[in-house]
Amino acid sequence: MFSFLHAKNKPLPIFESLGTDMHCHLVPGVDDGSNSAELSISCLKQLSALGFKQLYITPHFQYPRFNNDEADIQDRYAVLKQQAEQAGVNIALQGVAGEYRIDDRFAQRVADRRFLRIAGKYVLVELSLHQPRMGTAEAIYGLQETGCEVIMAHPERYPYLSLNSAIFEQLKNQDVFFQVNILSLTGFYGERARRIGYGLIERGWVEFLGTDTHNDVYIHMLTRASHDRKLQKLLDKCEFMNCKL
Repeated sequence: MFSFLHAKNKPLPIFESLGTDMHCHLVPGVDDGSNSAELSISCLKQLSALGFKQLYITPHFQYPRFNNDEADIQDRYAVLKQQAEQAGVNIALQGVAGEYRIDDRFAQRVADRRFLRIAGKYVLVELSLHQPRMGTAEAIYGLQETGCEVIMAHPERYPYLSLNSAIFEQLKNQDVFFQVNILSLTGFYGERARRIGYGLIERGWVEFLGTDTHNDVYIHMLTRASHDRKLQKLLDKCEFMNCKL
């Protein structure tokens, strides 16, 4: 019994089919994610053990809480990448992008075209976790008009959107990609997020999965998730776009 429990704490390379994690917060000290290079490097090593071959780091851009500057983020990322290489991390850091909140400064950011992109063309955006925002569709359309492809981060987590919400269908009609958090599918964010996450996948509306790793707590839960049979079956059955990044 105890050996079985111990085995649950060992990572399985369940995410090899995804290949790329395109949502995590491992640039140290810039948001609510990792607070040190040591923690970031530890998380990177564990993500490698879970089967990821490469990743994009996506710090928050959210005024006024995380009033980050793109140039500063790129400088900090370059330092982390060098430290990771020196530490022998066996995962390729493909670039730094951002998770952009649609907030009061979003329209100006679109006008200035100030976005760090995933794989050169995708912009990861998020909504408030507390209340809907008027003009979301228009804000996304404005971003698309600049030539960007838009990925909506963790749509399953917004408490004001039900599985049958017309907003989901509107966003898909608007050619917005959806990224579901892997840990949503294990109940980490609650039963509601788990149910909606699987529901969106079953409708064929989810193109990407992401870890949304912030720290070692997420790594611990991802390690446990690597033993989740339902998740394993999903990864075997579905082909997500992570592998094409």
